[in-house]
Amino acid sequence: MKPIAVVCVSGGMDSAVTAALAAAEHRLAFLHGSYGQRTEAKELACFHALAEHFAAERRLVVDFSDLRQIGGSSLTDAALPVREGEPMDGVVPSSYVPFRNAHLLSAAVSWGEVMGARAIFVGAVWEDSSGYPDCRPAFYRAFEEAVRLGTRPETSLRIETPVISMAKAEIVRQGLALGVPFARTWSCYQAEDAACGVCESCRLRLRGFREAGAPDPIPYRTPA
Repeated sequence: MKPIAVVCVSGGMDSAVTAALAAAEHRLAFLHGSYGQRTEAKELACFHALAEHFAAERRLVVDFSDLRQIGGSSLTDAALPVREGEPMDGVVPSSYVPFRNAHLLSAAVSWGEVMGARAIFVGAVWEDSSGYPDCRPAFYRAFEEAVRLGTRPETSLRIETPVISMAKAEIVRQGLALGVPFARTWSCYQAEDAACGVCESCRLRLRGFREAGAPDPIPYRTPA
């Protein structure tokens, strides 16, 4: 029997491709974090749609609503505008949710240790992304060491970030090759009916599909 892996699934294209890669050698337990983000309902719907597609054995939705109370991000604070346009090198955008991925990983480790999982998969991207500090490879290496020190001696949980160094176009091509249902994913930071097409995340996604020579199957308010 394949070992089980916890896959952190936001509902976006990066985590969907990560799930497809994890499925090659693992049974899947899907974990999602809801933290009061602007597109919370849409992301949750995509999470469940992806769980159905990949036949995840288990699902867990964790409430991180304290991150909304903490604030400091345009994704959780309506008073802060979501930045539109291309990412800027060396600038952490307003959409960064302070230390969010540490919360997500902590929940994944707790759940994974109880289930006897062997890996945690995260769809973090660093090379071709908005430059969130908690998406850096060094962060995941450090967190994996913290897991080793803070869990039972018999627990063996590695952190896998298979798309972290990929360009968006590579992620699209990999997903198409693996049959990822991109129509069931969502990347927009500020709209749920049709993607805005102008926020950083939409721009990155659209560029990835364009460079991969493939149509993006989700609707946009601003024509691609």
